[in-house]
Amino acid sequence: MPWFEENGRDLILNIRVVPRASRDGLAGLMGDALKVRIQAPPVEGKANAYLVKFLAKHWKMPRSSIQLLSGETGRNKRLRVSNPSDELRKELLSLENE
Repeated sequence: MPWFEENGRDLILNIRVVPRASRDGLAGLMGDALKVRIQAPPVEGKANAYLVKFLAKHWKMPRSSIQLLSGETGRNKRLRVSNPSDELRKELLSLENE
């Protein structure tokens, strides 16, 4: 299973979240998911909100463009990114080649 797929104009991403990390960042691919480290604790949805905020800031897009599809209580999540930029698509493709 690929870690991201195109669904019309949107991208569907598989994300593996590492909460309570020492710093935020994309940590490369881990199997069929993009590993993302975030500082937020996994308490009462704070990590989910922080994840969306971090990715929106990192990819320079509005938070409303990123939607959590599944995985609210687990580390494995599926996100929908609406109308991604060409730069974002290039960044995601470059991660596959690392």
